[in-house]
Amino acid sequence: MDIDLITNILYAMVRTGTPLLIVALGEMVCEKSGVLNLGQEGMMLMGAVAGFITTLLTGSLLFGFIVAMMAGIIMSQLFAMIALGLNANQVATGLALTIFGTGLSAFIGASYVGKPIDGLNAIAIPVLSDIPVIGKMLFAQDLVVYLSFVLFLAIWWFFRSSRPGLVVKAVGENPHAANAIGLPVMRTRYLAVAFGGAMAGLAGGYLSLAYTPLWAENMSAGRGWIALALVVFASWRAERVLLGAYLFGLASILHLVAQGLGFAVSPNLMAMLPYAATVVVLVMLSRNQGRSKMFAPISLGKPFHPAG
Repeated sequence: MDIDLITNILYAMVRTGTPLLIVALGEMVCEKSGVLNLGQEGMMLMGAVAGFITTLLTGSLLFGFIVAMMAGIIMSQLFAMIALGLNANQVATGLALTIFGTGLSAFIGASYVGKPIDGLNAIAIPVLSDIPVIGKMLFAQDLVVYLSFVLFLAIWWFFRSSRPGLVVKAVGENPHAANAIGLPVMRTRYLAVAFGGAMAGLAGGYLSLAYTPLWAENMSAGRGWIALALVVFASWRAERVLLGAYLFGLASILHLVAQGLGFAVSPNLMAMLPYAATVVVLVMLSRNQGRSKMFAPISLGKPFHPAG
């Protein structure tokens, strides 16, 4: 395996892992506040179709990404109104959001399937992009990939060193105690859910505006579900989310690598690797539930009644 092939594999790994990283970081913030939103897949698809249609009609990628994020926020607040405002079951509400988003995105985008647009171009940083092996992987990407690096650092710092990050964690651990000392539990949770929706919309927009770029029904291909598993796999830690996203990204392109190397392996078999890896991770975690609960926010998925 020559160095050029390794460089291209690493470059593709980062691109493929970027939507997973973005949506998983958003879900991690949401879960840190104690809210479990299983609607990531539906929000991603709504972001993808809204961003694509906006870009196709206006010719502006910037507007496309903004609308994609807005679509994710609107979908997330629909979830928040039901799950938080009405204290409905968060698991059932999240599943309903995914079903609703999947169907609505297919309906809205039916007449736009297969229409091409000029996607987001890569921007190579002079000198740095010429570094062997890692130069192209880190410094010859598009703006959203660079933004994902910034988002990772910001969220890592947010929970490690900032007071608002401590507030979010306090709300997720014990909302009643947080409410007793005057912390805005409901506002914090609504904002965390909105941030998760914005990140899911951005990840969906990246798929239809940069990674492909085109709109196709169900184009997220289960990435929202993989992101949910990734957050648990990463023990709600930003640095592990980053590593896990790129590992899943690498698993997603292994079928292309195998074909390039001449291995006689079924491409369908190789394409299922990231989903098989998700199942394996969940099985491993289920065998050690004590470890998972040790890192999970204590009040994750539990409704909060201010008067309780």
